[in-house]
Amino acid sequence: MALIVHKYGGTSMGSPERIKNVALRVAKWHDAGHQIVVVPSAMSGETNRLLGLAKEITAQPDPRELDMLAATGEQASVALLAMALHAIGKDAVSYAGWQVAIETDSAHTKARIRSIDDVKVRQDLDAGKVVIITGFQGVDELGNITTLGRGGSDTSAVAVAAALKAAECMIYTDVDGVYTTDPRVVSDARRLKTVTFEEMLEMASLGSKVLQIRSVEFAGNYKMPTRVLSSLTDPLMPLEEEAISGTLISFEEDTKMEQATITGIAFNRDETKITVLGVPDRPGIAYQILGAVADANIEVDMIIQNQSVDGKTDFTFTVPRGEYTKAMDVLNEKVKAHIGAASITGDAKVSKVSVVGVGMRSHVGIASQMFRTLAEEGINIQMISTSEIKISVLIDEKYMELAVRALHKAFGLESA
Repeated sequence: MALIVHKYGGTSMGSPERIKNVALRVAKWHDAGHQIVVVPSAMSGETNRLLGLAKEITAQPDPRELDMLAATGEQASVALLAMALHAIGKDAVSYAGWQVAIETDSAHTKARIRSIDDVKVRQDLDAGKVVIITGFQGVDELGNITTLGRGGSDTSAVAVAAALKAAECMIYTDVDGVYTTDPRVVSDARRLKTVTFEEMLEMASLGSKVLQIRSVEFAGNYKMPTRVLSSLTDPLMPLEEEAISGTLISFEEDTKMEQATITGIAFNRDETKITVLGVPDRPGIAYQILGAVADANIEVDMIIQNQSVDGKTDFTFTVPRGEYTKAMDVLNEKVKAHIGAASITGDAKVSKVSVVGVGMRSHVGIASQMFRTLAEEGINIQMISTSEIKISVLIDEKYMELAVRALHKAFGLESA
């Protein structure tokens, strides 16, 4: 049979009862003859609790010690799950990331995986054991425990699956798959059976919270088929039914791209717009503006530069809402006078809405249909950005949900 990696989120591990249900589900797959590696998150709320304790001690915790603390949440999860499997007669062994070892760089609180030593894991699997590995963490070359940043357990699971050349990585969460858009905004949003790595990466980067962006990048880079499915179903449901449930993130040729032009509508409320007005239109001006922003470790998304008039132009870009004040301070203190800008303005009440689909490569008229739909709803477009498989627009945040519903209907996603 196949080698399968299961990943369970914090909600799935949120109580002793749910941990027991996870054990029953894992045992079912193991009983069917599969080799199973499990990567669980910390119990729901545990990481926040630990970080809260750190903040009570000091406003600026040392990053190394913060990783030491945060990593204990997943360590408790793997031990509890191993105990739950032992209680139902399954031979299981748990490991922290440093015991495997999952080697990372030394960027504490946001480390990146460099390599995974699979020897010990394969020995245990060949001995018939269920192997449980902490998500979210690893160890650097100096032996320091590191963490991968929030949502890093998804990345851990996909990385482990890639290292072991697993048949599939199954991400169990509190939703039953990837939808054409957020069902809380559009009640008739439809669950997708398949989606490409490219589409999922765009949707994750554009605001979909189903999977962490780095995990999708990992899956695409290593061509690891990844399935998103619910852990809140009956753990003893027939394996044949569970194996095809949820949404499979896979290769483009597996998704029958000609059947649908647009796969989904993504949106992001976490946007702010900044405009630097009246800047000299000369080579290097964009670098002088965005270089200062980048040096402050602020991520820039959409960018436009207006046509030059009398040697002056306006330069507009977006940054995450949480970085808005910081970005404005940097521009006013380090950029405005230096480049001779007339003024700097901002708008913290904007949202980004995007249409995504690999079918855009083989169909024309997507942009015109999108813009016509928004115009018919009286929604003004402030900025536009595109890629091969997505078109994003920036609009007033008060129209965001209206725009998502209108576009979802216009592209027929409720019945595609």
